[in-house]
Amino acid sequence: MDKIVILDFGSQYTQLIARRVRECQVYCEIWPYHLEGYDLNSPEIKGIILSGSRYSIGDANAPSLPPQVLESGKPVLGICYGMQLLVSTQGGKVVHTKGQEYGKALLQVVENRGIFENLAGDIVCWMSQGGSVKELPPGFRSIARTENCEYAAIRDETGKIWGVQFHPEVSHTPLGREILSNFLFRICACRPEWTPESIIKQQIQWIRNEVKNEKVVCALSGGVDSVTAAVLTYRAIGEQLTCIFVDNGLLRKGEAEQVFSKMKEILGKERVIYKDAAEQFLSAIQGVVDPEEKRKIIGRTFVEVFEEEAKKLGDVSYLLQGTTYPDVIESISIYGPSVRVKTHHNVGGLPEHMQLKVIEPLRFLFKDEVRKLAVELGIPEEIVWRQPFPGPGLAVRIIGEVTEDRLQILRDMDFIIDQELRKSPIYKKLWQSFGVLVPVRSVGVVGDERTYKYVGVLRAVMSEDGMTADWARISYDTMDAIARRVVNEVAGIGRMVYDITSKPPATIEWE
Repeated sequence: MDKIVILDFGSQYTQLIARRVRECQVYCEIWPYHLEGYDLNSPEIKGIILSGSRYSIGDANAPSLPPQVLESGKPVLGICYGMQLLVSTQGGKVVHTKGQEYGKALLQVVENRGIFENLAGDIVCWMSQGGSVKELPPGFRSIARTENCEYAAIRDETGKIWGVQFHPEVSHTPLGREILSNFLFRICACRPEWTPESIIKQQIQWIRNEVKNEKVVCALSGGVDSVTAAVLTYRAIGEQLTCIFVDNGLLRKGEAEQVFSKMKEILGKERVIYKDAAEQFLSAIQGVVDPEEKRKIIGRTFVEVFEEEAKKLGDVSYLLQGTTYPDVIESISIYGPSVRVKTHHNVGGLPEHMQLKVIEPLRFLFKDEVRKLAVELGIPEEIVWRQPFPGPGLAVRIIGEVTEDRLQILRDMDFIIDQELRKSPIYKKLWQSFGVLVPVRSVGVVGDERTYKYVGVLRAVMSEDGMTADWARISYDTMDAIARRVVNEVAGIGRMVYDITSKPPATIEWE
C-alpha cells in the first residue's frame, strides 16, 4: 500500500496533517524528524511531508533536516518551518521576522500547476510563522505570494521539492485539502487505497499470519476501540479468541450489564467471560485520595484480576489491545529515544511475568477511522458512538476518596446528564460529556429547610482526538434541564456548575 511519511519537527498541527492525508484515502505515518531507526527508502513510501515547528531557523536547538530526506529522491512538501528548512538546507536565506505573522492571509497563486493545479487566483490561507524566506536557493522559484510574504509557496525546477509558508492542513485554509490532494496524487502518484474495506482485509490477513494457531485473550472494556479490535480479531481467528470483561465496580449506571449482554450477542456467549471484581477494587482504593495513587492501584488490581482469569483459559500466547495511533504518537519523542516522554497505558507494555505477546490491530488508526471500521464491521451504533471512558472509571471523576455512597450519587447524576444531552443535536459532536462529584458541600434551600449537599460538575468537551479540547457550547435549555433534574432527583447533590475550561490548560478529566 502506498505510504506518505510525515516528519514531525514538533508542530501542534502534525496530527492534523496526518488526518488530512488519511481523509484523501492515502495511508501515512508520523515519524520523528531525526529518523533514528527509520528507513525512507522503502518503495511503499511515495512522498515526504515536513511539518511545522515551534522553533525558528537559527534557534540554538532548532531541528535539522536529515540528509536521507533529499537523498531518498522522493517528492517532498515542506510546511511552514519545513519549507524554511528546505530553503536553508539548499543554500537559500531565512530571516527572523519582527513580530510573528499569524492569522488569515490572501494567497495570490502565480503558477497554477503542481500543488496549485486548478486553483488559480486568490486563496484564503492561514499563516503562523516567526521567520520568512529572504532568498531562494538556486533552481527554486516562487509560485504564490501574500501581501507580506513574497515566497508563500515555492518549488524547485525538478518539480519534486515543494514548500508552503502557510498551513494547508487547518480548516482556516479552505482549499487546503485540495492543495494536499494535488501533492499526494499529482506529485507523488499515490493511489487512494486507504479505505475501511481495505484496512479490514489487510488486518485480518496480518492477524492470521501473526497468531497462526495460538490463543488470544482480550481485555474487553466495551469501548469502541476494544470492541472493534475484538470483532476484527474474531473475524480473523474465530474461536481462538476469548474476551474477558472485568467489572471493577467503577462503571456507569447499567454499563456492565449492557456491555456484557451486547458482546455476547456480537461474539457469542462462549467468547466472552464476565468477572465481577467490584468488591476487590473498592477495597483496594478504600481511603485513597491521591489521584495518581488511585490510578496505580486500580491498574495493578486489574492486572491481578485479569491474569487470574486468563490462567483459567490454559495456554494463551497473545494479549489483544485496542491501542490507537494517538496512543503511539504520544509515547514517541521527536527529540530522540533518550528523552523521557509520556507512556500510554496501552503502549507501555505488560508486567514481565505475564509473558504474553501483544497484538494491536488498530495501532495505526485514529479514533474516527476506528469508528468507520466499526460501522463496516456491523458493530451496533451505541458502541460505535460510545464516548471515551477512562480506565480507572468513575474513580477519577470523584475528587478524593471513592465510596459506595459517592459512586451511587455520581452514577445517578451522570445518567441524567447523558439522558438530557442525547436529546440535543450537539450530542454526536461531543468528544466526552460526564459528571464530576466534588467533595465540597454547599448551602441550599428546599422548601423552607436549609440543605447542605455536594457540588456536582457538568463537563462536556469537543475534540478530534482528545489531545486538545474545547468546552462545548451546550444550549441554556439543556443545561437548565440537567441542573434542575440533578438537584431534584439525585440525593446528595445541591448545586450544579459547568466547567468551561479548555485543554490545555486543563485536562479533560478532573483527576
